[in-house]
Amino acid sequence: MALEHDASPIQPDGEDASAKHAPGHDEIRRRAYEIYLERDGLPGDELDDWLRAERELQKIALFKQGWNRLQQRRHTGPENGN
Repeated sequence: MALEHDASPIQPDGEDASAKHAPGHDEIRRRAYEIYLERDGLPGDELDDWLRAERELQKIALFKQGWNRLQQRRHTGPENGN
């Protein structure tokens, strides 16, 4: 039985889906390949490349989520007053 790794939950209306999702397999694969190339394509560190790519992309997703929250507060908060 194959599991669908790329299945994503339905996001509520008005929420930025890209800011809340975990990095997808393809995103991680692309970043891991970039890391591989950055270290001159030497074999033997595939798992480290994958884990580093996953961590980096998760940090980016968390940053975007926080940034989007700040932007929403700025535009809808009581201090806006417009």
